[in-house]
Amino acid sequence: MSSPSSKAQEAREAVAGRLREMRLDAGITGRELAVRCGWSESKSSRIEHAKTPPSDADIRAWCEACGMPEQAGDLIAANRQADSMYVQWKRLQRTGLRRLQESGVPLYEQTRQFHVYCSNVVPGFFQTPGYATALLSSIARFRGTPDDVSEAVTARMERSHVIREGDHRFAVLVEESVLRYRIGTPEVMAAQLGYLLSAMALPSISLGIIPFSAPREAWPLETFTIFDRQRVHVETLAASIKETQPSEVALYLKAFGNMKKVAAYGADARALITEAIAALD
Repeated sequence: MSSPSSKAQEAREAVAGRLREMRLDAGITGRELAVRCGWSESKSSRIEHAKTPPSDADIRAWCEACGMPEQAGDLIAANRQADSMYVQWKRLQRTGLRRLQESGVPLYEQTRQFHVYCSNVVPGFFQTPGYATALLSSIARFRGTPDDVSEAVTARMERSHVIREGDHRFAVLVEESVLRYRIGTPEVMAAQLGYLLSAMALPSISLGIIPFSAPREAWPLETFTIFDRQRVHVETLAASIKETQPSEVALYLKAFGNMKKVAAYGADARALITEAIAALD
């Protein structure tokens, strides 16, 4: 599976390539284009080589300089899509964590079928206030973001109404390690694992746990969520990555299907959760 960040870079390079072709078709040099746009020749070069992403204004100026202003709209749209594919957490979280929680609400409410895979923490839908507080506090400290953890936790709890309301379905896979990682105190973990047991009873949820001992067709991956089989959000340490290319979405669905084959469900899954609770003593 190719790196999502590399796919974003490929999209940026495609935009840069189209700009370069436009300049060549217009029969002007990089220097002449820079003069017409009123910027340095080095800026033209950085844009053409995908070293510096162009702004909307840069693209409009480029198209005007090449005598093709009608091309600006499509190029701006393509550039924005490339930019949205890979967004650093420091950019998303610069004003704190609450706004980030709230920003996802429309997509969550519109989605009917969720495929969720978590290899590191309990999925946000199923987090208790105590678990979410411990997790978001550690994120805020690590990122150095404004301290709005209590507001962010409230927003996350409100966002989770989709598991109980509306016509939503959740196919969820978590690694057994998620049950064992100590996020918060033993009491916080016990409450969180207990809540997982109750969430499994909801008719909208199919929760599978991949045991440590399961024979793997797919290796553990980064956490990802697939929305209505149309888009994927991938979480890495550095960034949130969005992918809408059908072939890429299909790749994540294939990986999900492979991991689902070895997951424990029902009584077997409950036994793994119960064992994790017992191990907290």
